[in-house]
Amino acid sequence: MSGKLYLVATPIGNLEDITIRALNVLREVDLIAAEDTRHTLGLLNHFEISKPLISYYKQTEKARSEVLIEKLREGKNIAIVSDAGTPGISDPGEEIVRVAIENNIEIIPIPGACALINALIVSGLSTKEFTFIGFLSAVKKEKKEKLEEIKYETKTVILYEAPHKLKSTLEQIFEILGDRNVVLARELTKIHEEFIRGKVSDILKRIEDIKGEFVILIEGSSVSKKDIELDNLNNLSLEEHYNLYKSQGLDKKEIIKRIAKDRKVSKNEIYQYFL
Repeated sequence: MSGKLYLVATPIGNLEDITIRALNVLREVDLIAAEDTRHTLGLLNHFEISKPLISYYKQTEKARSEVLIEKLREGKNIAIVSDAGTPGISDPGEEIVRVAIENNIEIIPIPGACALINALIVSGLSTKEFTFIGFLSAVKKEKKEKLEEIKYETKTVILYEAPHKLKSTLEQIFEILGDRNVVLARELTKIHEEFIRGKVSDILKRIEDIKGEFVILIEGSSVSKKDIELDNLNNLSLEEHYNLYKSQGLDKKEIIKRIAKDRKVSKNEIYQYFL
């Protein structure tokens, strides 16, 4: 009988944030796969837990996943932990889950700390819907393209960023998304926990030599991409609007229906125009 794979959330700063269930699982499993074994050893020692450790980080995910699957097949129970927070969320974990599913191995989430959720609930920005991006690409072109992609996102956008990249990222946000309301959540659950709120232009003046890991939360756009596309359509003449849909292979009835919907008028009004 195969063992079970546990994805265990660990503290993002304050060690008291670990759950009783997480501690019990870490005590009971046969093996713990950790993003950084030295970091996890400190956590285990604090709670007087002694278990075999194996490294499991981004660059070794594929190879290590195969090793872990074999151990699971042998009946070993394994816990996956990252340095902080929930495995698989901008941290190793996704690959082993995929392979475990392919091998019909039971996967059990052990919930706990997650930086993006804790930052969101105290941000003051909309929590109804949000888009999580994680870390932006280190490649300048890809980073710019991603920011262009979220320019008209109406939901709250959440990013992770390292301190040495914070200023340049905020400058790009200002350039591409405009002077939005943003929130910087710094050093969550730690001694120097801080929330910096304001317009991007204002925050850029306040972040010299600031340290710590950051969650950046960006207010959603007041204008959606669909609104922009609709404005562009409605700036066309009726003939141009008609020919655009015609070029897409739509019949006359469907074209009239769509134009009326785009322009928020009755279908009969559009129909009469083209008679």
